[in-house]
Amino acid sequence: MTIWEMLAVFAAGVGAGTINTIVGSGTLITFPVLLATGLPPVTATVSNALGLIPGSISGAIGYRKELTGQRRRILRLSAAGAVGGLCGAVLLLALPPTAFETIVPVLVGLALVLVILQPRITKAVQRRRERNGTRTDADGGPLLITGLLLASVYGGYFTAAQGIIYVALMGMLLTDTLQRLNATKNVLAAVVNTIAATFFLFAAEFDWTAVALIAVGSTLGGQLGAKIGRRLPAPALRALIVAVGTVAIVQLLLR
Repeated sequence: MTIWEMLAVFAAGVGAGTINTIVGSGTLITFPVLLATGLPPVTATVSNALGLIPGSISGAIGYRKELTGQRRRILRLSAAGAVGGLCGAVLLLALPPTAFETIVPVLVGLALVLVILQPRITKAVQRRRERNGTRTDADGGPLLITGLLLASVYGGYFTAAQGIIYVALMGMLLTDTLQRLNATKNVLAAVVNTIAATFFLFAAEFDWTAVALIAVGSTLGGQLGAKIGRRLPAPALRALIVAVGTVAIVQLLLR
């Protein structure tokens, strides 16, 4: 890489770490930059996955206040995420690079619809449970576990917009604030990326310069994103998720 390419990758890492912590979809910043430096798609994907791990951890630390009291939930959801992330990593090396191109925009679009409708759906579900005398499962139950498992397969494969899908699923099936769900999302993203990247260490080729630049940049971005994201009221955070997700869909369709 030239010095200018290195600066571009570092800046992309900062941007990705910031947006991942607040919303998700940071890969849509780093991945095109890595391709522009001449890296092959698979090398860019695995290098990006490894480089973004410190950013996910940094963002989770920045949201540590919102993680209080979620230990049991996070352990259960992380177990499903780890299995899904490993499966996605295997698929990345086994399937052609274009395998997910058709379904990804559909998944992200559906997630955005769920994020928009989440307050109404949550209220409707709560009213139904009150009428039936049933209680909300604090961990979301088997349906959330299954949904996050499948979403993590995609996350291990590509990662772009996985955070939006996580928030959409949890928002439908958990009774909690959007900020606390966002904090959980950051932990899940860190787990899935770590599992996938660990597999890639033994099965794929990395560009270690890119990894280092994204790692440092995303770590700084994670702290910045936590400071910004934690101050956003729920409607503003929801609007930002929808805006970023819409941009993600457009970019994915145009690739």
